[in-house]
Amino acid sequence: MKIGILSYHFPPEPAFIPGSLAEELAARGHEVRVLTGFPDYPGGHVYPGWRQRWRHQTQSERLTVRRVPRYTGGDGSAGAQLASWLSFAGSVALTGRRYLRDVDALYVFQLPPLTFAAAGLLRLLGRVPTVLHVQDVWSAEDRTDGGARGWSGRLGTTLRRLYREADGIAVSAPSMRGLVVDGGADPRRVRTVLNWTDERIFRPTEPGPAARRLVRRDGRCVVMHAGTIGARQGLETAVRAAAALDGRLDLVLVGSGAQERRVRGLAAELRAENVRFVERRSPVDMPQLYAAADYQLVMLRDRPELRGTVPGKLQSALACASPVVASAAGDTVTLVERARAGLSCPPEDWAALADRLWLASAIPPPARADMGRRGREAYLREMSLRAGVDRIERLLHDVVGGAGRIDRPAERNSRNGFPG
Repeated sequence: MKIGILSYHFPPEPAFIPGSLAEELAARGHEVRVLTGFPDYPGGHVYPGWRQRWRHQTQSERLTVRRVPRYTGGDGSAGAQLASWLSFAGSVALTGRRYLRDVDALYVFQLPPLTFAAAGLLRLLGRVPTVLHVQDVWSAEDRTDGGARGWSGRLGTTLRRLYREADGIAVSAPSMRGLVVDGGADPRRVRTVLNWTDERIFRPTEPGPAARRLVRRDGRCVVMHAGTIGARQGLETAVRAAAALDGRLDLVLVGSGAQERRVRGLAAELRAENVRFVERRSPVDMPQLYAAADYQLVMLRDRPELRGTVPGKLQSALACASPVVASAAGDTVTLVERARAGLSCPPEDWAALADRLWLASAIPPPARADMGRRGREAYLREMSLRAGVDRIERLLHDVVGGAGRIDRPAERNSRNGFPG
């Protein structure tokens, strides 16, 4: 097949899912054409050595990557964010019709920043069979403020239109299926495809001396949270739980984010000397840090849309055979419990989390290793690159062949409901 891929981010950005999918589909004999922007994530500035311009294209035997300009504000403001989204949509509209005009199917790595671009491209390409791989269901709390506030309703309308029009939809967590169906998708066209991680990096390993020195202070149990310190994680709960167990275990927070100052402030207020902060590390460093800790902590707040979310740190931990403590609801906890890969408790309940952490610290090391082994087996079976690409490839074949498609009006040639 000739397969088009539309993605807002793409390697060398940390966009592993679309990048590895493109490479694997090309390796399986498909002709793959990627349409994306110039790399600027997470700093908001184009990477050194890159210059935005038209007609930037790289090509290997079966994989072509076309990059188009977009606004890069760099300040993270709502107005800059919106400008980046809309400028990318405009660039895709100018380039996409010719570049992707003869593809057999289009795969869209669906994140909110891509919504307007995807809607415009589907309108231009007409009836090309399309698969959306939905990664996130946007909530009101996640929406931008200020200059972008007035666009939140338009974004929601456009998302619902995409859900109705897509010939196939892959969701990255089981419960997300209900959310996209509620948003207008035909349930017959929705399938679950769990995300995978970079298996070249995230695999079982032994910690080096540097990782041990960074993570461990003494013989106490170490629970690590690696990743974003943001509103979705609710790490204040973890700090309160750890403070109640000072002297028994250490909580190590690796990363940064919008809520870092607030979480640091709470740790200082509680005088939680067993809560330590480590600055963000490169992904290639993380497996050794995982191995130096005893457990990986996966946190999600108690929001309806997060029950249908599986954070990428779970796949990374399972792939590394690290046992998990999950303070969450919905799919994250279900996957951990089904795999018997760790312990779990309800979200945003520091007392319940403190109880789980106490139990985690009391479990003997051989039993912890068994949890990690079972988690890795579950990852290889349900979440690996091979399993995920098999499902995406099958879905692409189905929409090209007509399986799973439904009759609908010729909406894609209409401007109704789309941003102009």
